[in-house]
Amino acid sequence: MDRRSFITKAGLGAGAAALAAPAVAQGNITWRMVTTWPKNFPGLGVGAQRLADRITAASGGRLTIQVYSAGELVPPLQSLDAVIDGTAEMSHSAAYYWQNKSSALNFFTGVPYGMTSGELAGWMRHMGGQELWDEVYDQFGVKGFLSGNTGTQAGGWFRDEITSLDDLQGLRFRTPGLGGRVWEKMGVTATNMAAGEIFQALQSGALDAAEFVGPYNDLALGFHQVAKNYYFPSFVEPGLATELVVDKAKYSELPEDLQAIIRDVSQAEYDQVASDFAANDPRALKTLVDEHGVNVQQFPEEVLKAAADAAKEVLGELRDGGDDLTKRTTESFISSLKLLRTKGETADANFIRARQQYFDM
Repeated sequence: MDRRSFITKAGLGAGAAALAAPAVAQGNITWRMVTTWPKNFPGLGVGAQRLADRITAASGGRLTIQVYSAGELVPPLQSLDAVIDGTAEMSHSAAYYWQNKSSALNFFTGVPYGMTSGELAGWMRHMGGQELWDEVYDQFGVKGFLSGNTGTQAGGWFRDEITSLDDLQGLRFRTPGLGGRVWEKMGVTATNMAAGEIFQALQSGALDAAEFVGPYNDLALGFHQVAKNYYFPSFVEPGLATELVVDKAKYSELPEDLQAIIRDVSQAEYDQVASDFAANDPRALKTLVDEHGVNVQQFPEEVLKAAADAAKEVLGELRDGGDDLTKRTTESFISSLKLLRTKGETADANFIRARQQYFDM
């Protein structure tokens, strides 16, 4: 590890150790952050680097974060394990990639027919979501912070048009998390893979369809070169959050002001990344349509209803058949969503409908 600190060497006496201790607190610290994103990747990779830079700047260099993009230090889908085993102090990724460790982790990224970005922030910050997340990650000696949000994502890229549920049967589709389980209940074969691996799998025919985030990322990944039918919106990722994970023991050893910087910069980046996608998704979509001939499509009502039924089934399975922590997380999410959704459905949705219908400038 490239870390500068004053560490007492074995063999020094107690007096020498005591003299060295204040220097530890005063010395600069360097932490490694591993990510699942390609280097300079729009929104997500750039957001990870900006988060690291802001922590470094806000701490006056006392805590310097070195970023390692996907594959530079560890494979992209091993970033959490790198923090758990001590290879790195930080990981920037998405919690639902680790559902094999705990199904509860899905709720801190995105849930089919679940919370939008604002609703997720409300649950996490004010309705007990963060405390549940802390319980989950305590099992692995790490702590998570929301670090970005893409907003409602695109539904995916398909070679052929989707006109009914029959068109989904046996389709090989890249999609992670609980969304993958929902698609599987509709007849799809779902698989997860890192961003940098999707294009080749789609091009080779190993995948029939794929989704990642939305126009901003998908344009950069080049999916339009293989498939032209681009479906909106995603019903399985209505407000996908990224995470910053830190080694909890090392985080706890930091002075309180450095802990606060990590926490507060992560929260600021949650909003900053969301604004990045809000500004650049429409620009990228215009490029995809105008310059690359992409066909923007909407899923048939039959598919939307079947997906909603499947989502309720998946959440019911987690609530009724999961471990205690997963059950409590599911119950908290569902009960909070029942309340939080009222604002979006009575105010935001009706305003957007009225603006779309009557306000054209």
